[in-house]
Amino acid sequence: MAEKKAKASKNNVDKEQEVKEAKVDVEDTEAEQAEACENAEETTEEVTEENAPEKEGVFGKLKKDKKDKKDEQIAELNDRVMRTMAEFENFRKRTDKEKADMFENGARSVIEKLLPVVDSFERGLSILSEEEKATPIAAGMDKIHKQFLKALEDMGVTPIEAVGKEFDPNFHNAVMHGDDDKFGENIVSEEFQKGYLYKEKVVRYSMVKVEN
Repeated sequence: MAEKKAKASKNNVDKEQEVKEAKVDVEDTEAEQAEACENAEETTEEVTEENAPEKEGVFGKLKKDKKDKKDEQIAELNDRVMRTMAEFENFRKRTDKEKADMFENGARSVIEKLLPVVDSFERGLSILSEEEKATPIAAGMDKIHKQFLKALEDMGVTPIEAVGKEFDPNFHNAVMHGDDDKFGENIVSEEFQKGYLYKEKVVRYSMVKVEN
């Protein structure tokens, strides 16, 4: 009986010892877990701090890229506006030039049709005798002729000088050649039809005789 009690007492002591050891193991485990949690929090903070500048840099870059894209659109629109304005200015200048050319061409056409009338007046007056020139009809023809020439002059029409001038193919049309020592070389001695300029451009060439 005593032996059974001693054995039971020993078993109780062994169990208490096992409980104490298990409690120590649990405390050690809890301490390790707590330390692991602290390390994990520190690691997370370090990672967050390291990545923060990178994230900020990415956002800044995106913002910069977005701003650059807007600037590109503004520059493109400005370029389109400038091109449109330049094209309009070129169109305006081209239209003004075409209008001026059309007016000048129309004026030249009218002047060319009026010049034969001037020729008729000059031929009619040139064949009159001195007595006939003194008549009212001749005086009236002379006044109309001068008025006609004045109107042409106001329009910018001027006669080309020929007789006594050196022959110039830009203004004169040589229809006859002569050998007269009274004139120098290549000098116009006679004019068969008067030439005219319109704003310094030839409307009709002078028909002339050139000596030597």
